[in-house]
Amino acid sequence: MKKFNSGFQLLSVLVLGFGLITFGGCGKSEQASTSAPKDDHAHDDGHEHGDGHDHPSEGPHHGGLVELGNEEFHAEVVHDEEAETVTIYLLDSAAKSAVPIEATELVVNLSHDGEAEQFKLAASPEPSDPQGKSSKFVSSDAELAEDLDHEGAKARLVVTIEGKQYHGEIHHDHDGHDDHDH
Repeated sequence: MKKFNSGFQLLSVLVLGFGLITFGGCGKSEQASTSAPKDDHAHDDGHEHGDGHDHPSEGPHHGGLVELGNEEFHAEVVHDEEAETVTIYLLDSAAKSAVPIEATELVVNLSHDGEAEQFKLAASPEPSDPQGKSSKFVSSDAELAEDLDHEGAKARLVVTIEGKQYHGEIHHDHDGHDDHDH
């Protein structure tokens, strides 16, 4: 009977290990998406996550990142509280290189305390952006800057890239740290 238990325990451990590897994933819930399958290559952002792929957590302008699609693109949100401006940079899947688009504005839908508002950020092309395209969008609307700081505010970015509309949640950091574990 001892040999059977030992063999059974070994088999149980192997089955459990295989299950964890197969179904363990990243630890963050995936939302249903109609976007293309995720590219499983690692992003080199200098952060090791131990899950087989990296998740960039900060953009090149030191702003918070918004995932667009299934990490097909990113938007970097830079919120300058002193100047009361919000700047959004469109970036590639690795959140490193600019992605200039033809849009003249981006939209942020924001709600708090039962009220919904929509804010538009105007294109403000970088010198390196091609003529007629922009990778940078800016709002000097003090209300947007203030509302992003509002406790319980929910903000969602809407942008069209290469003919496809993307939506991404803007998570504002109230404590100076983002909520992604390293």
